[in-house]
Amino acid sequence: MKLKNNVMKIYSPGLRILILTLTSAFLAASSSAQEWPDWRGRNRDGIWKETGIIGRFTSNTIPLKWSIPCGPGYSGPTVAAGKVYLTDRIEKPEESERVLCVNADNGKIIWSYSYECPYGNVSYPNGPRASVVINDGKAYSLGTMGHLFCFEAQTGSVIWHHDLNSKYKIRMPTWGISATPLIFENKLIIQIGGSDGASVLALDKNTGKELWRATDDKISYSAPILTRQAGKPVVVIWTAENLNGLDPETGRVYWKIPFAVRMGMGISTPVRYGDYLFVSCFFSGSLLVKLSTETTSAEKVWLRAGESEYKTDALHCVINTPVIRDEFIYGVDSYGELRCLRLKTGDRVWEDLSAVNKNRWANIHLIEHGKQTWMFNEHGELLITELSPQGLKIISRARLIEPTTGQLNRNGTGVTWTHPAFANRHVFIRNDSRLVCAYLGEAGDTGLFSPK
Repeated sequence: MKLKNNVMKIYSPGLRILILTLTSAFLAASSSAQEWPDWRGRNRDGIWKETGIIGRFTSNTIPLKWSIPCGPGYSGPTVAAGKVYLTDRIEKPEESERVLCVNADNGKIIWSYSYECPYGNVSYPNGPRASVVINDGKAYSLGTMGHLFCFEAQTGSVIWHHDLNSKYKIRMPTWGISATPLIFENKLIIQIGGSDGASVLALDKNTGKELWRATDDKISYSAPILTRQAGKPVVVIWTAENLNGLDPETGRVYWKIPFAVRMGMGISTPVRYGDYLFVSCFFSGSLLVKLSTETTSAEKVWLRAGESEYKTDALHCVINTPVIRDEFIYGVDSYGELRCLRLKTGDRVWEDLSAVNKNRWANIHLIEHGKQTWMFNEHGELLITELSPQGLKIISRARLIEPTTGQLNRNGTGVTWTHPAFANRHVFIRNDSRLVCAYLGEAGDTGLFSPK
């Protein structure tokens, strides 16, 4: 601060005003910008807070800023410090997984790292599932078969790595390891389904050393979240058997609500709203839990499931994570039915099929942006919408990327199931063959990640 004051004294009053004006403008631009360094954003809440975003699309196709080749995969991109991180699969000359880091401004590859990775009996073997997490200058990547890497985020140098499948004898789920690791302080917390009480692990994020292990539950595909309860941090882990609240320091189970999910098919991320937690899955329906504000305990409010995937009750989510606004839940049911439910009962208010075509596992990712909800559907479209108990209002929609058939072949039409990243007024998304970037800011902004 002293240096700043001393430097300012040597400038004329006019120049000092100019410098202060430019500094204020830079800080204002910086404060309105946002990175996307983790699964569903910085807090895993699917909230996009940037201002200066367009109100509608000007045509039915969104112009791309850049597009580069990539291999197939289900993992969504993450963005930090002007770089985009992605994992994909390379099948020839040998089965490998790859981690990519590219320049967010132009898509040029900064570094890449690949390693041999046969998928064996993993179903839907299109590529990695978990997003790369960026934290304190490091990039963490967890592959389908349990290969865990910690990279220097700028250069791609390997700091440490584990073959978790070999080390912990993973009880490999049908679709492989999918849950993106969670960082809490110095810990990297992962749901891997290891043997001997290692269903959930905490490793030192700097060294990879095991710090604790917890539960013998079979695992799901749902990413853990960090929340607070009774003044304490709590990690919420949804396994294939229970919704768990753990002490992130020790792995001790604070509370456990039974919720067995058929085929382990819990994919959606838990959602916190006030004192409530909500989870939903394809076969087993939805569960609402209330967290105590006085102690680290929880109780079931309601659990609802239909007779089958065709006759569902409340909400049977597949890939999408619901949005909760003003005590109403909005999510996508098993065949693409966008539904509104009353939070405290699970009763349906309305259903709408205009956001995505009806198909088994039809998907829409929901991203909250102020009063609006942006949607990315499996047809590769972005939709700007408003959700309310009165219904769905679609303000604008346009194609962002073409669906491809590797993730799922719908009679030759394909899907885009990956979750997009929103950073510095841009959107980043991938299909089986391309990673693309589009600018979503209002006219007049440069759309650059770094000053030129």
